[in-house]
Amino acid sequence: MANVVTISGVKKLYKMGSETVAALNGVDLLIDEGEFVALMGPSGSGKSTLMNILGCLDRPTVGSYKLLGQEVSGLSDDDLARIRNKTIGFVFQNFNLLPKLTSLENVALPAVYAGLSSKERLSLAMDALKKVSLEDRAQHLPGELSGGQRQRVAIARAIAMKPAILMADEPTGNLDTKSTGEIMEIFRDLHKTGSTIILVTHEPDIAQAADRQILVKDGQITMDISKGSSEVIDIV
Repeated sequence: MANVVTISGVKKLYKMGSETVAALNGVDLLIDEGEFVALMGPSGSGKSTLMNILGCLDRPTVGSYKLLGQEVSGLSDDDLARIRNKTIGFVFQNFNLLPKLTSLENVALPAVYAGLSSKERLSLAMDALKKVSLEDRAQHLPGELSGGQRQRVAIARAIAMKPAILMADEPTGNLDTKSTGEIMEIFRDLHKTGSTIILVTHEPDIAQAADRQILVKDGQITMDISKGSSEVIDIV
């Protein structure tokens, strides 16, 4: 099984006055194709910084990040944007849907940026909506949908271009218990079909859905636990 993510010796440093603060301080991480990983940690732990680097939204100050075997840590903003569009699907806590576009149009947006034709865009978008059982809401605006439905649209948008990685940042943070269960079931179904999923959460019960749980604390990975294994890798 191929490595999707290979991170070696990554540090993210910030200057604060005369001091240098390490948001990440020497992180090594391998994620294989098809894994479902939960990235956990308290506020200020560095997990959001790590996710931003994994998602090519930021670069490490020091260290190597290879995505599908390609070194991306030193790429330009334009190159990182192209990689994000082709390789990574994002799901956010606040959905990030455009209010004046229908569900179908929102889901089709990544294909617009990829330069696909209108016919191709709408076909991909409808296929993605079917995967989250929301094709009957294709012509509805976000304001006409429940919170759970909006998040399902956001997931459809994230998977429309068949990305190598699906990244979800607190995707159930704004949802009620019923909708949370429905969203997590969608992630489990996507994982069963082979999707590589990285889920950022501070909720242990949500993290339990993943096959692997990684704990970030003080800018380092301090624990790495795989479901079904009696072994707990304690890094510290």
